[in-house]
Amino acid sequence: MGGAARAATSVERAATLPERERKDYVLVHGTWHGGWVWQPVADRLRAAGHRVWTPTCTACGERSHLATPDVGLATHVQDIVSVIECEEIERPILVGHSFAGITITGVADRLRERIRRIAFFDALVPTRERPAAIMPGPDGRYAQSWEARRRKFIDGYMMNFWDEYPIDMLVPPTDALNVALLKRRLTPHPARQWTDRLEWRSGGWEGLPRTYFQPTLQTYSPSSEFMVGPARAPGWDFVRVPCYRDGMLTHPDEVAAAFAALA
Repeated sequence: MGGAARAATSVERAATLPERERKDYVLVHGTWHGGWVWQPVADRLRAAGHRVWTPTCTACGERSHLATPDVGLATHVQDIVSVIECEEIERPILVGHSFAGITITGVADRLRERIRRIAFFDALVPTRERPAAIMPGPDGRYAQSWEARRRKFIDGYMMNFWDEYPIDMLVPPTDALNVALLKRRLTPHPARQWTDRLEWRSGGWEGLPRTYFQPTLQTYSPSSEFMVGPARAPGWDFVRVPCYRDGMLTHPDEVAAAFAALA
């Protein structure tokens, strides 16, 4: 089927979806990625008649040229808040991947009354007791492993994926197309998005309809209880999806279907 035919089919599907069933999604990328990573899922959701935004946070992806030492968690929270406010998205389903779980919690804290549902896709779920991805110990010092990583940061403040992880962290090494894509597109990431503490003023994700998506095919370094644990408590919908950590690339049909099922 040619591109024009596919586009026509998408338009026809969108036209047949009752307005009451259409949803708005804001999909927030994780560390080293950009809004580009969500495109296969966004295409499928849009073809089904939904509206989807895939913003790229400051200093990431196509906005990597905006990197400065001042870019941190608050910057990324404001990036997403601005999209929701400027696009006048009234009841979005807010989804975060990886350590963007902290970012979307900050967004929910700011725009609590506007969020329809908050969803964590293999993402860190922060808590009041642990409001940052990387926390110092009781003595105020960071772990030696973190200090060792910091010595490799680009210009002292940007993290490079390839300095720390193999491709297995994201997709199977046998997935040649996605391996090549990630090698082309992964960009350094501001470390302060990991170390800045979340301003938790209005409850964050607490009290909101909330879902955790856990990939079931990830075998290399699956997410720890530190990330997932809070989502095992009552009040959460816990959904297992047959995909890898970057399931939006490896299994976009399954991921899009899981998102479409959200109420």
